[in-house]
Order: sequence, then structure tokens, then C-alpha cells
Amino acid sequence: MNIVMIILAVIGGAVLSIQAAINGKLGSQVGVFRSAFLTFSLGALVSALLIFFFEPAHGLTLLDVPKWQLLGALCGVPYIVIMVLAVQRIGAAVATVAVIFGQLAMSMLIDNFGWLGNEAIHFSATRLGAVVCLGIALYFIYSSNKTDAEKSGGSQASAEA
Repeated sequence: MNIVMIILAVIGGAVLSIQAAINGKLGSQVGVFRSAFLTFSLGALVSALLIFFFEPAHGLTLLDVPKWQLLGALCGVPYIVIMVLAVQRIGAAVATVAVIFGQLAMSMLIDNFGWLGNEAIHFSATRLGAVVCLGIALYFIYSSNKTDAEKSGGSQASAEA
């Protein structure tokens, strides 16, 4: 079952990259906040339909849970707005790896300290290695963007001469 969850998470990540690329283009044409509004409006509609047709009954409602748990809903807003802006300027790959780097770093802190009601999973050398490897990947992907831009800029300059 864990393998299925990992595969679903990878698919979720792939879908987020597609969403970032589409929203980046849309945001450049209609505006960052309109793009974010569309994302959340359609997301709310689809979620409402899923709740209506598929959500089993629960003992608690959103009004019954501790109020700090409702703040998680606000975390999606900066993510969408930042990605719409970032993809336009640094590309989908760099923006996505940067987001994953931030997710990994924060999730390790959450795990290590057991924050937000999660069970503590202590930091280890292999976890540190994962963060370092992802940081190196981010550096190389970003560096290759700059190199590609310099090459295309240089070839345009020589073509104009």
C-alpha cells in the first residue's frame, strides 16, 4: 500500500508541474490574481462535487476541529500566486524543484520536532543527504537555464551583427 501512495504522490507532483506551467502562461495573459482565482474557484467546485458524491460521513465538521487546523487552507494561496509569478520568470523546472526543496526542508523540520500534531521522525544523515542532493539539483537546473539563456542571447547578438 505504501508503494501505491508513493506512486499517487508522484502523480500529484506531476499534475502540480502541469498546473504551474499552465497557470504561469495564463497569469502572464490575464494576471496573476485572476489565474489564482480561477484555480481556487474551479478547485472549490470540484471539491464540493467530490464531497457531495463521495465523502463518507464523519463525526466532526469543519466547525468542530481546532481552529488552527483550518489555517492549512490558506497555505495554497501563496503557493499558487508564487508559482504563477515564478514560472513566468524562471521556468517550470526551476520553480518546481525550488518548491520541492522548500517542501522537503520544512517537512523535515515538522517531522523532526513533531510539529502540528505529527509524530516525530528524527533527523538523520540520510535525510540531510537528500536535502543536499536536492539543493545541488536545484543549482544545476537553475545554472543550465542561465547557460541556455546566455547561449540564445549570444547567438541572437551574433545573428544581428
